Amino acid sequence: MSEFLQSDRVERVSEIYSHSVDVTPDVIDRNGHVNNVVYVRWMQDAAVAHAASRIPRRAPELANTSWVARSHHIEYLIPVIHGERIVVQTWIADFRRVRSTRRYHFIRMNDQKLVAHGATDWVFIDTVTGRPRTIPELVQQCFQAPGESTSIDG
Repeated sequence: MSEFLQSDRVERVSEIYSHSVDVTPDVIDRNGHVNNVVYVRWMQDAAVAHAASRIPRRAPELANTSWVARSHHIEYLIPVIHGERIVVQTWIADFRRVRSTRRYHFIRMNDQKLVAHGATDWVFIDTVTGRPRTIPELVQQCFQAPGESTSIDG
């Protein structure tokens, strides 16, 4: 197992957000299961939905900023097939100066089995310059799990 994935059950600076997906025929590959690239799309969709649920739309501190993926890591445990419903659970594992690790669990609804897990290393950027930018305190506060404190590590 990748070192990047090993601690996904312990590190958390945000609440767990759940995003449901119905497995449709268009995501099935020639092997009869969900294509590996689809998991990356589900990861991004869950991350975007989580952020939209927590961060104010027009916060001045966030003007001309965005997140870009530096790397994705996924470990596939059980094949997923057409007709199944998957819940993508995601949470933020850490905030660093300009980067953040987000972790994911893919859970099959009918039996609650973990079918895959993954992580993305995100970089916060200035969209005008394309350069990394320090993550504002507002972002940490918006994702902070109740009763927990967060801080950016160097």
